[in-house]
Amino acid sequence: MLPGPGTLSHIKVLDITTFLSGPYATQVLGDMGADVIKIEQITGDDTRKLPPNFIAGDSAYYHSINRNKKSVSVNMREKAGQDLVRRLAMKCDVLIENMRPGGLAKYGLGYDALSALHPKLVYASISGFGQDGPYRDQPAYDMVVQALSGGMSLTGEPDGRPVRSGIPIGDLAAGLYSVIGITSALEARHRTGKGQYIDVSMLDCQVAMLCYQAAYYLASQKVPGPQGRAHESIPTYRAFTAGDGLDFVICANTDRMWRSLCEVIGRHDLRDDERLATRSGRYDNRFEIWSVLEAAFKAKPADAWVEAFRKAEVPVGVVNPLDRSLSDPQVVARGMVLDIPGPEGAHVKVAGNPLKMSGNDGVEHRFPPKLGQDTRDVLAAELGLSTDDIDALSKAGVVKVA
Repeated sequence: MLPGPGTLSHIKVLDITTFLSGPYATQVLGDMGADVIKIEQITGDDTRKLPPNFIAGDSAYYHSINRNKKSVSVNMREKAGQDLVRRLAMKCDVLIENMRPGGLAKYGLGYDALSALHPKLVYASISGFGQDGPYRDQPAYDMVVQALSGGMSLTGEPDGRPVRSGIPIGDLAAGLYSVIGITSALEARHRTGKGQYIDVSMLDCQVAMLCYQAAYYLASQKVPGPQGRAHESIPTYRAFTAGDGLDFVICANTDRMWRSLCEVIGRHDLRDDERLATRSGRYDNRFEIWSVLEAAFKAKPADAWVEAFRKAEVPVGVVNPLDRSLSDPQVVARGMVLDIPGPEGAHVKVAGNPLKMSGNDGVEHRFPPKLGQDTRDVLAAELGLSTDDIDALSKAGVVKVA
């Protein structure tokens, strides 16, 4: 278990996931104190070897999504390996996997087989398109679902080509929705005594996140294009370029904020213009407003505008590159950059846990595990295997020990 408390410290999770969506979900669970046992093939999670950055022999990519876990390396192509995983599942509250549909069932490790033996098991499957539908068996990665969902068509400059989101939102959203489903199913289990199956489709998650853009299209049948720097409905919810060439965003989405914006730039005529007094009026005259604001913001550097708008209580922020973002005093103060010590003096710096919960106070983050680092300890503690038993399995190629 983790060395500190946590809201999920009573929950044991069997993690049979690779790459991003599943490991991100199980890291969130681990951050909340869950005991996460990461099952890896003998060759390990493919992300361990992703270039270009490596720390203590594993990639920065791997380190970013695998803290607070134990690594057990098992060859699931072997019957003996499948049996080990099955026995471990019987000891767990949650199993999460992100193989293609049917991938675990062919090993006798699908939901129907395991729930018959362990009715309390909460079992979550993440896949590109879900467990049914015409695309069920098609492979998918983050950018595929960004493209198919329509979200990619909204990203980029107007009249430009669609671009992928700068963060892998297809994977991350699926991971987060999985955590929501898992914690909900665990709560339901308190009432019913039974687990359940959770089917998470990356494409479903992206379509759900279209949110008001989907509603706008369904109401109007007008297909939106790339949104660029602006908001579909609020002309003063937009990015602008300051006099020093830095971009900053203003989110003046109320009448009061609009008036304050006008006062900050010294345009009382705009503040008093009846055409612009309402949201609808500003929307109808948005191109005129943009022209005025773009010219006005050339007069000062971005940081000066940010200071002025903060004083006026208008939401504002510089468009930070990552060097500024990850050293921002607010980000640092909230513990959103973790420095986790590891073996032999190694350290890894990664993005932190955004969930600030009193029940998680004092959780000490565990360095992402080496491949098979915990194979011996987990098989001994959970399944009662002896040192000789584990050595025999290792010699037969069924498990790998660090």
